[in-house]
Amino acid sequence: MRGLKVLPSGRPGRGRLYVNLPDGQAVAWYDRQANRISVLADDHREAVLVALRPYLSGTVSIGPPPVPTAAEMRRLAMPPDADLAPNRPGETLLAELDHGTAGTRSRHRLRQDLTAQQRMGDAFDALEPDGWRILHCVPLPGFGRIDHLVIGPAGIFCVRTVPGRRQRAVVGDLLLTVGRAEPRPDPRWIRGAAARATAVLDAKVTPALAVVDASRLEAAPTVRDIRILQPPTATPDLAASPTALKPPDVEALFGQARDTRTWLPPARPPRSRPTPAPPGRPRSGSAGG
Repeated sequence: MRGLKVLPSGRPGRGRLYVNLPDGQAVAWYDRQANRISVLADDHREAVLVALRPYLSGTVSIGPPPVPTAAEMRRLAMPPDADLAPNRPGETLLAELDHGTAGTRSRHRLRQDLTAQQRMGDAFDALEPDGWRILHCVPLPGFGRIDHLVIGPAGIFCVRTVPGRRQRAVVGDLLLTVGRAEPRPDPRWIRGAAARATAVLDAKVTPALAVVDASRLEAAPTVRDIRILQPPTATPDLAASPTALKPPDVEALFGQARDTRTWLPPARPPRSRPTPAPPGRPRSGSAGG
C-alpha cells in the first residue's frame, strides 16, 4: 500500500517508529529497544514491513500489540503535527537562524543560545535509558517556550537554559547576571513557567536554570526553590535524586505533555447572535401600541 509514513517518536534512534496512514492514523509501530513490530491493522501487515524495512536490524518479532496503556491510547489518537517528542533542542532557534538576517548581533546571540540548548539537551537525552522522558521547545502561551521539560523518577523539571559565555554567572532571587551584561529575569520567569506547567499537568513541576559554560557559577543562599544545573553534573545529579514518580506515572505524564493541545488554552465557543424579531412584531422591552 502506498502512502504509509514512518514517523519517529522521541529522540532520533531511541524512540519508537510509528507507521501512519496518509490521514495520520497509526497502523503499526516498531519498538527499537524490544526489536518488535506491533501491528494494529493486519490487512496492512505486508505494507508495514515494506515501509519499516530500511530501519530493521537483526531478528524482528511481529504481532498484535500488547494491551495499550492510557498513554499509548493518547499517543495513537494524537495528530502527527501535535506531537512535541520529535523536537530537537533549540528547534525554534534553528528556524530563526535559517530565516533571520545574516551578520547581526542578535544572530550571534541566537547561535550562543542554540549551542547552550543543544549541550543541555544532549545531557538530558542521556537520561532516557534510565526511565526519563525529555521534551524540547514546549510552547507555553503567555511565557513563550520551555527550553526543556524533563520527566523522570525524580519528578518533573521545567528548565530554562542560559549561556554563561565563559564568564561569572550569579543567580539571585529575581535576576540572573552573566559577566557585565544587563541582569536577566530568568529566575522570575522560570518560577512562573513552572507554576503554569504545574497547573496544566496537574502535577508538581520544579523550576530549573541550566547555565552552560560559565567560568564560575554562584547562587544566592535564598534561592532554594530553583534547581541549578550545569552540563557536566546535570545527568548524575538528576539520576541520584530521590524517587518521586513511578514508571507508569512518568509515561502517563510524558504522554500528556508531548501533545501540543495540552498546552494550548481551550477554544472559546462562538458567541451566539441574538435572533432577530419577526417582522411586524415589537421587540421585547419596547413599548406596546
